[in-house]
Amino acid sequence: MLGRQESGQGQFFYAFDLDKVVPPDHLVRQIDGLLDLSWVHKELAPFYSHTGRPSIDPVLMIRMLIVGYVFALRSERRLCAEVQVNLAYRWFCRLGIEDNIPDHSVFCRARRERFRTSDALRRVFEGVVALCISAGLVGGEAFSIDASLIKADVDKMKRAPGDRPIAWPKAEEASHAVREYIAALDAASEDQVGDGGDGDGSSQSGHRRKPPKEVSLTDPQATWVTRPGVDPFFAYDANYLIDNKAGIILDAVGTRANRAVEIAVTQTMVDRVQRRFDLRPQRLAGDTAYGAVRLLKWLVDRNITPHVPVWDKSARPDGTFSRADFAFDRERNVYVCPGGAELTSTGNIDQGHIVYYRASKGDC
Repeated sequence: MLGRQESGQGQFFYAFDLDKVVPPDHLVRQIDGLLDLSWVHKELAPFYSHTGRPSIDPVLMIRMLIVGYVFALRSERRLCAEVQVNLAYRWFCRLGIEDNIPDHSVFCRARRERFRTSDALRRVFEGVVALCISAGLVGGEAFSIDASLIKADVDKMKRAPGDRPIAWPKAEEASHAVREYIAALDAASEDQVGDGGDGDGSSQSGHRRKPPKEVSLTDPQATWVTRPGVDPFFAYDANYLIDNKAGIILDAVGTRANRAVEIAVTQTMVDRVQRRFDLRPQRLAGDTAYGAVRLLKWLVDRNITPHVPVWDKSARPDGTFSRADFAFDRERNVYVCPGGAELTSTGNIDQGHIVYYRASKGDC
């Protein structure tokens, strides 16, 4: 007999157990069995006022952010919408069937204020890494370093040339991203003056900081990225230090999309992993972006073997002589260029390992 679903008067009372509708093998149950956030309230208490309306529970926000990361919900608006309708997500976040979901705006403010100041999200991350180490998933002998471009959420048409003065709004009228950018510029200018520079981007060592090609007027910290065959865009770098045994990410840092920054943050992550987990790799692998002499020397000085292609800038496409065109005369300690001129050295050693050989541009 054909059955029909009856649509009578709605039921006023329900007996509903959220725990019974989440399958035993669901991923959120496995994560919940290992996750320990009992420290959050005590650690974050100093960052909240003792008076006023109660805030959104920081444990709830962290659990929701974990859901977003694990299930690739990249938008906080989308995250809130999914937690609203997904019973498994509600169960993991300790939300009842009738509990309200926090507004998406609370995540942005918490991330740039309390979570950043307290370093709470890094502590959650490092707790997961510690569990992976105790489970034997981390070898600790061979690491890899890499960075992924993360497209900035800005209108790329709202930009200005980086080599021209920009009339930024007043601090009270500027966005949070613009205020941070201006504060970083002021700090860099003070450092240059303190180091003997003249405050215009140059310093006593003679190096001049190259201005960016384009600056986003919405998010000035984002970097203008140009790649062959791809429309230029503003982006950030997500930097990862990975253990090679099972691909466990040991450290992660978000930075500007810049090669010099990638090299500096590599050193920071390697040192932090040793400090936090007492892990020092024997080998470090990376692509050509990490083939700078400064990083390679830093690794060798710490007995870490670099498996990194070296930057080779010896070839010259502009018609001038390349490095291979010069011959070294070991007995006289001079280089001889194809034009027959000799390049001599004063014998001074720069940075502990660089010796310069020079000749007149008219001769070579």
